[in-house]
Amino acid sequence: MSAANVVMAARAAGIQLRVEGDDLLLEAAAAPPPAVMEQLSQHKPAIVLWLRPREDGWSAEDWCAFFDERSGIAEFDGGLPRAQAGDQALACCVIEWLNRNPECSLAGRCLRCGDREYAHDPLLPYGTEPTGHAWLHSNCWPAWCASREAKALSALAEMDIPAPDKSPNDFEKKQRRTMAASWSAALGGGKKCLRPPIALTHRSPLARFPFRRL
Repeated sequence: MSAANVVMAARAAGIQLRVEGDDLLLEAAAAPPPAVMEQLSQHKPAIVLWLRPREDGWSAEDWCAFFDERSGIAEFDGGLPRAQAGDQALACCVIEWLNRNPECSLAGRCLRCGDREYAHDPLLPYGTEPTGHAWLHSNCWPAWCASREAKALSALAEMDIPAPDKSPNDFEKKQRRTMAASWSAALGGGKKCLRPPIALTHRSPLARFPFRRL
């Protein structure tokens, strides 16, 4: 059983969970079922990793909730088939990951090739104003962009975000078509990328019940 499934089972049993350091704190109105407690104890390290916020401020659970929300909106509100809705949700996750994990550099050297600026090949700033810019030659941008996307997909895969069913090249082509406007805002125009609204319902305040520390 995965950490996500154990967390779902615990919450279904009325247990609230939170992470404090390396500890997992449990809160419930009544004594939790022994079987659920056994699963929580057995999978504690994975659950702590699943619930703990990362450097970008979101936990793996947050990222999966964001994916599920984007996928549901695309499928049920947008009328897309489930597979296409998943692809669009993954593209949204990639954009959000890039926004939350900016890569910046000092002016004067290309972040990709390390070379200086030339009159015929100036260094151009890519990024958003609040987080700074990555300075790149125009010819270096496509490879840097592909590298950044690969990092995003790898990070999302580690958090159980489903990978595209198609080949990477097919997914990349579709992503560039469907998310071109957001990508341009995030990297090309010096303007802040607009992020879609999210509703992470599992962020509700913890009930004030006696807790147990695992």
